[in-house]
Amino acid sequence: MIHDHPITTQERATLLVSVLIIAICALTYELIIGTLSSYLLGNSVTQFSFSIGFFLFSMGIGALISRRIHHNEVQWFILIEITIGIFGGFSATILYAVFAATAIYYYTVMIVLILIIGACIGLEIPLLTRIVADRTHLSHALADVLSIDYLGSLVAALAFPLLLLPVLGVTQTAFLMGLFNIVVAGVILYRFQNRLHRPSRLWGVIGFFTLAMFVGLVNSGGIVEFLEQQLYEDRIIYREQSRYQRIVMTRNGDDIRLFLDGNLQFSTIDEYRYHEMLVHPVMSLTRSHEAVLVLGGGDGLVARELLQYPNVEQIIIVDLDSAMTDLARDYPLLREVNEDSLHNPRVQVINRDAYDFIQNGDGLYSVVIIDLPDPNNESLSKLYSEQFYRLLKQRLTPDGVFITQATSPYFARQAFWCIENTIAAAGYHTLPLRTYVPSFGEWGFVIGSQTPISELSIPDGLDLRYLTPSVLANAQTFDPDTDKIEADVNTLDIPILVQYYLKGWRYWD
Repeated sequence: MIHDHPITTQERATLLVSVLIIAICALTYELIIGTLSSYLLGNSVTQFSFSIGFFLFSMGIGALISRRIHHNEVQWFILIEITIGIFGGFSATILYAVFAATAIYYYTVMIVLILIIGACIGLEIPLLTRIVADRTHLSHALADVLSIDYLGSLVAALAFPLLLLPVLGVTQTAFLMGLFNIVVAGVILYRFQNRLHRPSRLWGVIGFFTLAMFVGLVNSGGIVEFLEQQLYEDRIIYREQSRYQRIVMTRNGDDIRLFLDGNLQFSTIDEYRYHEMLVHPVMSLTRSHEAVLVLGGGDGLVARELLQYPNVEQIIIVDLDSAMTDLARDYPLLREVNEDSLHNPRVQVINRDAYDFIQNGDGLYSVVIIDLPDPNNESLSKLYSEQFYRLLKQRLTPDGVFITQATSPYFARQAFWCIENTIAAAGYHTLPLRTYVPSFGEWGFVIGSQTPISELSIPDGLDLRYLTPSVLANAQTFDPDTDKIEADVNTLDIPILVQYYLKGWRYWD
């Protein structure tokens, strides 16, 4: 037992360094599971709330269990580190595989993983505190361990979004953290092996799982490629994890599809239906087109449509993710689809948050086109809020108009009319539109104007594949099952739109 032989200064230093490393690993596992669940299931607030809540609960269970360990604390600590390394290291791979095979059991497996990892993490700190306290007063030992543990959490909180996620991705990061946990177990075993009973068995276990984590780390790209391919019907031709989102492109013959965080953004077979309806009706409502602001639209397809107007002198595209705009600018297949719009001298790309640009930017625009992803989380919901639409007036000329994509009035009916109500509550005249896009289904848009909206028309001289006067007339009528229903206004304080959206789409999943 370690109490019979007080630890040395070197052993204590090794333990405290171990605290820093395992704290980094612990918080990173929480972030990995929360991030991956957000990617696979959407609604990041819910996923992170579940992950953090169950982690803290299971850590409490682990802390209670630690009261039953009265002897061989170092050996128990080594076994716990190995366990955390195994389950934490394989956590992303397991969750990917379960979701691809049968998504219905995803939450069950996720909670089981969290309970195992969290309980082991909850065991770590009490055991380490007891070991360190062999040489130091208990209160001092606890202060040392907790202060270093909190420092490690800060390091993980900064490193995960800024370095680990964009460079390694969730799966490779999980294997790296698992490797760290097992290496910590090996270092502690090396330092304390003379005090342990039959340490050779532990060396064999540590050696095997160190090799397993290293193999997973090296081959994580192939693992992700195989598992992620199971999530998509067509062959993946491009994948990238940016700081903000997971970008995936698939191909099936002439059909190129872009997905952001697993959500379809366009299909090249029918995207022209969506973009012609999004751009050209609103352009008919104002004579002045010198400068047009596009929020989102990083794929360059809105810009492609706008470049058909000779009197448009400047197109400002504000898209948060430079990875997306770089892809649209450089990837040959996307350049072909967007007709090299992002290389046109009339187009300027600004990689900035749209809310921040509207709130703190400058310039006035007679037309603003909002081509953002669906409001499936609170971060996106703010760009469909009453406050955002009120701020937008700062960027509109007195006779300015805007249009926003507004999800499906059929699949997410209440969400669609919530967006329309929110725009009206912000003080605009509104005109809802809808059209059928085969890859999406029935889709909706809302025009907002500071003046009464005149009759829509199709500007002359355009090269169009879908939009005609009759199509435009039909776009302004809604069937009984898509017509207006009661919906609350979406605000920053109460982002009700997310609930409407998830409730609507969940029914069809």
